[in-house]
Amino acid sequence: MATYLEQSLAKLKEFEGCVGWMYRDTVGKVTVGVGLMLPDAKAAESLPFILGSRPATLQEIAAEYTRVNSLPQGRAAAFYKSPNGLELPQQTIDAKLTTVLHSFETDLRTHLPHYDTLPDSVKLALLDMTYNLGPAGLFKDFPHLIAAVQSGSWAEAAARCLRRGPSAARNNWTREQFLSAVVTSIQAEAESLLKQIWRVIRQIWNALFGPRQ
Repeated sequence: MATYLEQSLAKLKEFEGCVGWMYRDTVGKVTVGVGLMLPDAKAAESLPFILGSRPATLQEIAAEYTRVNSLPQGRAAAFYKSPNGLELPQQTIDAKLTTVLHSFETDLRTHLPHYDTLPDSVKLALLDMTYNLGPAGLFKDFPHLIAAVQSGSWAEAAARCLRRGPSAARNNWTREQFLSAVVTSIQAEAESLLKQIWRVIRQIWNALFGPRQ
């Protein structure tokens, strides 16, 4: 079964798109992979792009960055694909995204010391929101959501997680992750209660009939 980080990586690729070549996003930034913004040619040159079956040279990468950056912004990613086939390997894209997720988890642990004890579905929701909003945006703009997470009020968190910008499908998915934690919490409480009842029954049995052989 996939870990929550593996699930997060897969969902982010689904929501953000996963493009192996450089393109310009809706605000004009040269981007690659899963929303990895490249501020300049040097940033692009630091990545192991390949050309066919060989590593691309720094000059080829810089030339491709310049080409893409000169094109109109806001087009579909396929519009920017180079005829020469310069691309970033999927393994590198996944590794970069995993590094970003680990970095976000460090920020989440700073603000939520009990982060590691949260249900996996809540971690998935928080990672999606952090990737979309940035750590500062999440904690600054969603104080009621954070308060709900801190108190374990998952239904309240689900009601407070709506973002402007992401698709309805993405917002609904994030909401469902918080609601899933409600079910998980109820199941955990029920199991705990059953264990307590069983302990009481055993204590009564032992008091009346002695320990079972």
